[in-house]
Amino acid sequence: MRRLLVTGAAGFIGANFIEYWQQQYPQDFILALDALTYAGNIRNLERARQQPNVEFVQGNIADQALIEHCLRHYQLDTLVNFAAESHVDRSISDPAIFLHTNILGTFSLLQAAHTVWQEEPRARGEAPVKHRFHHVSTDEVFGDLGEQGEPFVETSRYQPSNPYSATKAASDHLLMAWARTYGLHVSLSNCSNNFGIYQYPEKLMPRVITNILHNRPLPVFGSGLQVRDWLYVHDHAAGIDRILQAGQPGCYYNIGGRNERTNIEVIKLLCESVENFLQENPDLQARYPQAQQALAGNAAALIQYVADRPGHDQRYAINPDKIERELGFRPQHDFRAALRTTVEWYLQHSD
Repeated sequence: MRRLLVTGAAGFIGANFIEYWQQQYPQDFILALDALTYAGNIRNLERARQQPNVEFVQGNIADQALIEHCLRHYQLDTLVNFAAESHVDRSISDPAIFLHTNILGTFSLLQAAHTVWQEEPRARGEAPVKHRFHHVSTDEVFGDLGEQGEPFVETSRYQPSNPYSATKAASDHLLMAWARTYGLHVSLSNCSNNFGIYQYPEKLMPRVITNILHNRPLPVFGSGLQVRDWLYVHDHAAGIDRILQAGQPGCYYNIGGRNERTNIEVIKLLCESVENFLQENPDLQARYPQAQQALAGNAAALIQYVADRPGHDQRYAINPDKIERELGFRPQHDFRAALRTTVEWYLQHSD
């Protein structure tokens, strides 16, 4: 039985991970921690908190004293760190908060884990707590792959292009420094673009869906030909599960969807999916009368090409061979089916 601290728990991926873990391991205890300052939404945890094995604490990962208290008081042995500022556009306009959360916050977590799991037991003459600190990173730390480049592997050089990816790269380096210097048992996963329910509306898929439903323009950076590898959030949770169960301390794994698609292709698929749902369901037609272009079967007419953003990488793609070969993990969800499930959830949860 594990006792987990999940940070960034009320965010998109964290909340989905907690629901996944509850279904797979109902005997485990989960302490869900989130600052609820930006993308974290306590409503994302409504279903999870209905079960007796989940408790919620509101707090910031940069509060080392709080993290130490949680690790001690709840006797936690596993930390899964999802907490991060993650939107590139905001990192360009307001980089300071990204440095605070992604770098100083990760430092605080590492120090707290080292203190409670290693230093304090040794001071009592006891063996360190058997533990695992798993850190969730991103493919963006590897930078721009280029149109013809081979997908990134775990040993690819870090070349971040913007404040967001630079701060995530820094946090990754901190993690491995604490492993090598202090012997902290850590693991790290770099994931590709996630999608699914609970995602904050600044991200591509929920923003496009929301704009279609309000008949607003769908801004597309540059040509819209930037390529991303898309990973369904439930598959991401399952990948982290495999790492926690079978990955060795100090390991790196890429979790990818093998689903490279251009931004404009994804936007057009979303337009088509929203149109289909509206055409199939009179109740949705009544709920979204303002979605005029979608109701007319012409949501793509809302697409507007705008100037590209600074530091915009052309292509990300990661090679997930290692996790497939060593841990036997492969994504189980079809992209189009998962996209349809995602769109349906947003249509039913406009609030």
